[in-house]
Amino acid sequence: MRQRKLGNSPLMVSAIGLGCMGMSEFYGHHDDQESIAVIQHALDLGVKFLDTADVYGVGRNEELVGKAIEGRRHEVVLATKFGNVRDPDGRFAGINGRPEYVHQACAASLQRLRVDTIDVYYQHRVDRNVPIEETVGAMARLVEEGKVRFLGLSEATPATIRRAHREHPISALQTEYSLWSRDPEDAIIPTCRELGISFVAYSPLGRGFLTGEIQSLDDLAPDDWRRNMPRFQGDNFQKNLDLVRHVQEVAATKGCKPSQVALAWVLAQGEDMLPIPGTTSRGHLKENLAALEIILTPEELGRLNEAAPKGAAVGERYPEMGMKAIDL
Repeated sequence: MRQRKLGNSPLMVSAIGLGCMGMSEFYGHHDDQESIAVIQHALDLGVKFLDTADVYGVGRNEELVGKAIEGRRHEVVLATKFGNVRDPDGRFAGINGRPEYVHQACAASLQRLRVDTIDVYYQHRVDRNVPIEETVGAMARLVEEGKVRFLGLSEATPATIRRAHREHPISALQTEYSLWSRDPEDAIIPTCRELGISFVAYSPLGRGFLTGEIQSLDDLAPDDWRRNMPRFQGDNFQKNLDLVRHVQEVAATKGCKPSQVALAWVLAQGEDMLPIPGTTSRGHLKENLAALEIILTPEELGRLNEAAPKGAAVGERYPEMGMKAIDL
């Protein structure tokens, strides 16, 4: 397994990590036993960077990850997040970055994960009502207490990243990034590179769209959250399929899967890029990891960049309320 350094830390992580969100919620049917098998198989194959959050499944995803890594904690660089708040019924209840909540959330995550220390602790969304210095200051105290090793932010602006980094070194910035979500290239990625922060790309397969396996909404379960996302709706869906066709064409010439081309493109953007595709299938896990063997030529990269420039995808990344939660 190829490894890459995690930002302002001595940690080395697998060049492709595993996003665990869909194992508990959002993408239709899920099977805990199969998900645990996927995580453990990922560890067997050398994947050591696991990503979860307290909001996924209202804590159930952290519990699942905790069960999966029991007895294998030493093999894992474990990342989780706090800040998105949900009530016991699962309704979203806002964003909380208050210092007292940071400590409360961390204690709950440690218990659910069955670990003494979290390797990378992210603020999942920036709380505009709390100065970032106060939130990160509280996170820094967790580092001092040995409960957290390194800090990260998710979906933060360059200005917020800089202010946070002055308070305490930030090691990872997690934001959506793929061939159909390239906005971070303007300012966020350059800021991270200036400060030595790794860029953790979530949804590097465009929430599965770039795999080419989703050709209509009928391919999604009735309760699949993606049905509510602007890029999957109406005319947007059909227009976005045009982008996928370009990925499929490159994949056909290389004799590989479109998903592997999409992941290889992210990996080719720099050694500081850490994609964390999610899956609930051992077969798809192996396909994703095989992207490490795909080397895109300058001509192929140019073709993809031309076919999918910034802004090529039609529709916002999230519904209206989701976009309001992002630090813009």
